Amino acid sequence: MSKCYFGWAKDEGIRERGANGGFVTATLVGALETGLIDVALVVKRGASIYEGIPVLTSDAEVVKECAGSLHAAPLNIAKILVRYAKDKRVGVPVKPCDARGIIEQAKRRQLNLDNVFMLGLNCGGTLHPLEMREMVASLFGIHPDAVIKEEIKEGKIILQTAAAEGGEASEEKALRIDDVEEQGFGRRDACKACTTKIPVMADLACGNWGVPPEESNRKTFVEVLTAKGERLLRNAVEGGFVEVEPAPEEALKARDRTAAFMQRLASRWKERLDPLRNATRKERFDFYIGVLRRCIHCGACKEVCPVCACVDEDAKCMALYDETDDHIISLFNCIRILHLMDSCIQCGQCEDVCPVDIPLTLIHRRFSERMQRKLGYTPGMDVSEKPPLHETALIWGEEA
Repeated sequence: MSKCYFGWAKDEGIRERGANGGFVTATLVGALETGLIDVALVVKRGASIYEGIPVLTSDAEVVKECAGSLHAAPLNIAKILVRYAKDKRVGVPVKPCDARGIIEQAKRRQLNLDNVFMLGLNCGGTLHPLEMREMVASLFGIHPDAVIKEEIKEGKIILQTAAAEGGEASEEKALRIDDVEEQGFGRRDACKACTTKIPVMADLACGNWGVPPEESNRKTFVEVLTAKGERLLRNAVEGGFVEVEPAPEEALKARDRTAAFMQRLASRWKERLDPLRNATRKERFDFYIGVLRRCIHCGACKEVCPVCACVDEDAKCMALYDETDDHIISLFNCIRILHLMDSCIQCGQCEDVCPVDIPLTLIHRRFSERMQRKLGYTPGMDVSEKPPLHETALIWGEEA
């Protein structure tokens, strides 16, 4: 059994505000205050639960303010690290897709992974903020702006509203995720189909999976995965920021059972979300042409992609298309599909920002999964494994 613990913040305020006993927040605070890291990259709640603002800070008090979860802030923070913390020692809570993006950026020499301390978060999925607002109104019967806290726990979406004027107590409502998603709401499609639920590529893997239900609000299950993870944990314990106790072997088994269930569910969703699974070759071709011809070449998908490390002046997808071309579809998307086939992590960021609703997650998944199986490569899992297409050499015949 690897090194696994139950952990929680010693500071009562962090325990109350943070998820699962505030272990992640307290560990980050400890790393800042002891100088283990220079800055922390955290997500701060905006005007509502539907808005998450990435904040790069050296102020431990700001980190404390950002404690807790925001499931309707589906950010991928790899590019933020590249742009604003490339030369700093940084601590960052990461979903599995965040960690995979960071590792792919490190392979492309955009980051020094030795300086990035990743506190991984088990992830069952995130929700699109606009769709969540619609869900809250139509399924929960609550005005979206009345929600002050949200949580996903034990297969349910749980919402808490503020106390009404006149002293009435706040109200809590919950619906099963399965029921919500059968009605077309719930998690983003990329999350429904994602099979990477535990951040085994991070330095620590944290969450409430494996913690007994009666203690899940007070303790975090923590698995130490790397030497950096060991440093983070030891620093937090010795500095008096967190307390830990050894987790029983059954806790690890319970966590892995939860992850295995989520992976099976994801496999079913992946098939269900693919309208082309039984299509003919002609039908697939017509589908791709029909949706890709909507592209307006805004470049938003490239901008947010956590894997792409090109800048505009050397980006083939930007350089090899012309707005005056009369192709049915532009070379922009064709080149991006080819460029990402070996390294797409299927995070869904491209689809989230597409202004013309091209189903980019589906398209990239259909191409990249086959390529990655063929090459025996899973992107974003191991920094020592180079992206296969980066190693490809063209072999020309004598007559070429």
